[in-house]
Amino acid sequence: MARAVWMVFAVLMAACRAVPNPAQDPALRLHGHNDYLQPVPLHTALGLGLGSVEADIFLEGGELRVGHERWQLRPGRTLAAMYLIPLQEFAGKNGGRVRADGQSFVLLVDIKTEGARVYAQLRSELAELARHPGLLTRFVDGRMEPGAITVILSGDRPRALVVADHDRWCALDGRLADLASNPPVALVPWISDSWSRIGDWDGKDDLLPAERERLAAAVQKAHEQGREVRFWGAPDRAEAWRVLWDLGVDRIGTDQPKAAVQWLRELAARP
Repeated sequence: MARAVWMVFAVLMAACRAVPNPAQDPALRLHGHNDYLQPVPLHTALGLGLGSVEADIFLEGGELRVGHERWQLRPGRTLAAMYLIPLQEFAGKNGGRVRADGQSFVLLVDIKTEGARVYAQLRSELAELARHPGLLTRFVDGRMEPGAITVILSGDRPRALVVADHDRWCALDGRLADLASNPPVALVPWISDSWSRIGDWDGKDDLLPAERERLAAAVQKAHEQGREVRFWGAPDRAEAWRVLWDLGVDRIGTDQPKAAVQWLRELAARP
């Protein structure tokens, strides 16, 4: 079993290095939703060239354990073991970079509950990781110092604590409502929200004009402020990937990374 997993990993890593012209690779715009549920978590995303992945966490037994529900948590199946340490090791073997194009790889950490307690633990673990120069994006005094990995907090975000921390190793995942208040980009570089804020389109027919207008307006405003856009709960099928791609959504969430990468690369290659 271990040999089979290793062979899959080796093939995926080879694919990552073989991607032509990575600066133009559309996989950068794909977001691995619930990446930890993939057969080979994280390594699949890296091998396919995805620009970001998402991990849900709880503070349990003194560990930041990964899982969508508490019953799924297991000792040792932690954010550090599944993401932080492998990313550090991967960057160490690739000249300090995670992505071949030099773009920062985004780790979206979805805090399921107890945001303040989780942040205290996460802050300590990120500080340890940051001992490796250039590895993590640093957010200090309202500016961003890009690193190979950018950590963004979602879910139960302890916003007041993060705002008060003027020198930190993570930022916040915003919501559509933040576009009205326009917080600093170094605090809220992403805007994420439920697809239901746009409409109930399931990708099986045409997007209604009003829904298209709402989506386009949200993307435009976020881009004007220098932020990226993501939606959770959007249809996860080719018809939806095409709409989100065409309307400029920066991070297209998927639970089908292999199929989405193949489809978008074929789309980008069309004349």
